[in-house]
Amino acid sequence: MNDMTEKAVTQPSAANPPRPVEQGESLLRRHIAAFFESMTATIGLVVLVTLVVAAFTAPLWAPQNPYDLATLSIMDNMLPPGERLDTGMLAILGTDDQGRDMFSAVLYGMRVSLTVGASSVLIAAIIGASVGVFAAYMGGRTESFLMRVVDLQLSFPAILVALVLLAVFGRGVDKVIIALIIVQWAYYARTVRGSALVEKRREYIEAARCLSLPARRLVFKHLLPNCLPPLIVVATVQVANAIALEATLSFLGVGVPVTEPSLGMLIANGYGYLLSGTYWISTFPGVALVILIVAINLVGDRLRDVLNPRLSR
Repeated sequence: MNDMTEKAVTQPSAANPPRPVEQGESLLRRHIAAFFESMTATIGLVVLVTLVVAAFTAPLWAPQNPYDLATLSIMDNMLPPGERLDTGMLAILGTDDQGRDMFSAVLYGMRVSLTVGASSVLIAAIIGASVGVFAAYMGGRTESFLMRVVDLQLSFPAILVALVLLAVFGRGVDKVIIALIIVQWAYYARTVRGSALVEKRREYIEAARCLSLPARRLVFKHLLPNCLPPLIVVATVQVANAIALEATLSFLGVGVPVTEPSLGMLIANGYGYLLSGTYWISTFPGVALVILIVAINLVGDRLRDVLNPRLSR
């Protein structure tokens, strides 16, 4: 894991100190209250929830379905923002070279980006957490072997590995998700392994061993749940990284297909028209991508402060 991600997990923030603990207050309520004490994190969460709801409910209220070729007209291509299509529909963000309404295209593209990012992070976190906690519990040669595999994975740039994998797999949303899973799982394995090594020495683990509990129950019922706080922080940050990586791959032409454009693909579609003055085809998807990533990072940064056990001391 890179230094920035490790610092995000281990270092507290002086800007938002933890709130005092009230007697009888549950841990969950304390974390929720502490999270909303940060105005920037609250704004980030509101923006993130708004974008997610808008993206996944786009078919209900988007002016146009950009995937339906029957609704597109080449005569409406490259209309500037505020112009009307032949059907009378107002294109508030203009249209692209295929006549797609950019507002609708951004909503649908954001849905693809969020689906790819969240799905890959969820599956990679499950795989990586299982490997990390198993390695910490077993120790010895098993741990050394698994961690050397993790080190080997992390020694290669993520973008390079993803490019090679997609060159082999081909283009497609499912193939991009698989590539991102392979790229990301090692981050979670290292994070969970470090936390599990600490938890492994706790008294409750020794008590569980004295009760002769099965290894599977000890690992997945006792050890792994106590390793979740740093895993949640890393997973939140990695969602933004996965979305950015998918956008990069799509921009390079090896990500999602043209029939299912993500934000990266929409940016790539308008890149060739930037110098001709048709700025809106790339600008608006780019702005949406930046806002989405910043909102996720604001939420992840506050989760780091709230869930970091050092802050409660």
